[in-house]
Amino acid sequence: MAKSDNKTVVVEQIGSPIRREASQRQTLIGLGLNKIRRQSTLVDTPSVRGMIDKVRHLVRVVDAK
Repeated sequence: MAKSDNKTVVVEQIGSPIRREASQRQTLIGLGLNKIRRQSTLVDTPSVRGMIDKVRHLVRVVDAK
């Protein structure tokens, strides 16, 4: 796959990790999120999609290019 084929996804944190499992908090940190309304641009890979799915109640996908 060429570098120009790398698609990105922008995720925004919309929920608080307070009173959530530690693994969900760590997943948010792994996505580059730690405060509500913060956004992070990530390469769209199956592992990133899995992380987003794990905390889907705390984040939303803003833009998928």
